[in-house]
Amino acid sequence: MKITKVRTHILEAKLSQPFAYSRAWYDTRTAMLVEIETDDGLTGWGECYGPARMTAAAVQSIAPWLIGEDPLRTDVLWQMVYARLRDHGQKGVVIQGLSGIDIALWDIKGKHFGVPAHQLLGGAARKEIAAYATGLYRRKSGDPLKYLPEEAAGYAAEGFRAVKLKVGFGIAEDAAVTGAVREAIGPDVALMVDANHAYDAVAAIRLGRLIEPCDIGWFEEPVPPEDVAGYRAVRSALTIPIAGGECEFTRFGFRDLFASHALDIAQPDTCAAGGLSECKKIADMSEAFGIRYNPHVWGTGIAIAASLQLLAVLPSHTPTSLAPIEPMLEFDRTEHPIRQAILKEPIEHEKGVVPVPDRPGLGIDIDREALARFAVSSSAA
Repeated sequence: MKITKVRTHILEAKLSQPFAYSRAWYDTRTAMLVEIETDDGLTGWGECYGPARMTAAAVQSIAPWLIGEDPLRTDVLWQMVYARLRDHGQKGVVIQGLSGIDIALWDIKGKHFGVPAHQLLGGAARKEIAAYATGLYRRKSGDPLKYLPEEAAGYAAEGFRAVKLKVGFGIAEDAAVTGAVREAIGPDVALMVDANHAYDAVAAIRLGRLIEPCDIGWFEEPVPPEDVAGYRAVRSALTIPIAGGECEFTRFGFRDLFASHALDIAQPDTCAAGGLSECKKIADMSEAFGIRYNPHVWGTGIAIAASLQLLAVLPSHTPTSLAPIEPMLEFDRTEHPIRQAILKEPIEHEKGVVPVPDRPGLGIDIDREALARFAVSSSAA
């Protein structure tokens, strides 16, 4: 079996109303999908996290190296691409592009052998994953002390046992909103906060101490990803677990992050940190360091499906316990017209629990009519 074609698909959809996290407003959702074809008729799908036009350019540049190669040699192809670009792309857009390619190759591999990707990754430890609801962004109008607690209570009413709140809008406002959300969801629903590295260590510690009484599950990206010393300072000052890693790449980047003892919870994005091949290696390394692994997920149904395949094989965070702590799926609840529309069978939750797709490859089928509806551009090599 040989690779015959590599396509990129840039998709876009306008939102009904803009929303913000701590560093930017969104009025459009975008996606960059990778489609790989083989000479025996199999097609694999992947997704790249990051700026769509830039990741598409990276994939298009890599594509000629893949034509004629055996798609089943996932590790060999990963190493070949990484080695060719090592001088220029150890992190960032190049690895995001490689991630989408790798996920598509695993989709092909599963389809070739007639099994879900998780079986080839080592076998499923679980068939369903508890999800936490990501939402609670800022809106253009209204009082966040009113609409955010109402939104959080809605997720709890749907059955989610954990929700994540966006912070980074000023220490006083963040503390007030966090308290209001905690009151709205009650003591039995886990509450995490995510600053998207809006603060320095001094501000993050101040905020953390104010919200510690709210029983926070983790404080995500309290400081910029380059500030590893700041991560250590925040972690040392607070009782809240510290999470991060969505802006880190490959086992080499995570090796250094883990060795620095800066994190309690690692959050590689499967569509950014190197794909399924690399994220399985990062997950194995996180276990060796005693660091929990909960992947960052922000994309379409392809990103969700790939993350579920990986989550299925991860060990429990406390594997010897009679009440083990299981890894969770980040389940984006913000408006995203593309996310489920491109899947013939959407990935849904039932009372906050998401089943792992068990059909071959990623276990999903793409709706090409929806793909065409959201297409901005596509190209093939």
